[in-house]
Amino acid sequence: MPVSPQPVQKRRRDRGSAAADGLGQPAEVPKGGWRDRVRSKPGVGQAYRVGVFVLGLLCIIAGFALAVLPGPLTIPPVLLGLWIWSTEFRFARRFFDSFKDKAQNAWDHAKQHPASSAAITVGGLAAAGVAMWAVAHFDLVAKGKDTIGL
Repeated sequence: MPVSPQPVQKRRRDRGSAAADGLGQPAEVPKGGWRDRVRSKPGVGQAYRVGVFVLGLLCIIAGFALAVLPGPLTIPPVLLGLWIWSTEFRFARRFFDSFKDKAQNAWDHAKQHPASSAAITVGGLAAAGVAMWAVAHFDLVAKGKDTIGL
């Protein structure tokens, strides 16, 4: 006796304007709030979402640029961009929440082990200070430019 195949159920995508805009599902916002009012206006809502995306992207790009250029504070602009995105996009909210959980775990660990956390922090700051001194003292930026021909 032949077995009839089970019907394949395809996942239906929400074809609403928020899902079809290419920017993903919007994050949930309180009803009646200013973002809810902005979203209710089709042209303004789309412009707002694109603006949030561009602003977050600029912060993330700035963070990555700081990673390549000499200077501190690489991670804060990336987290700021991710936070900006998380105010409007669900994918970024999930990603940002995982970062918050990891940060909370790190903070809890630092509170449980204050001596080792302080030693690691001071050691890292000292190493960064020595690296900055060495770059300035030995003129390493100019030597690097000469080496690669700039």
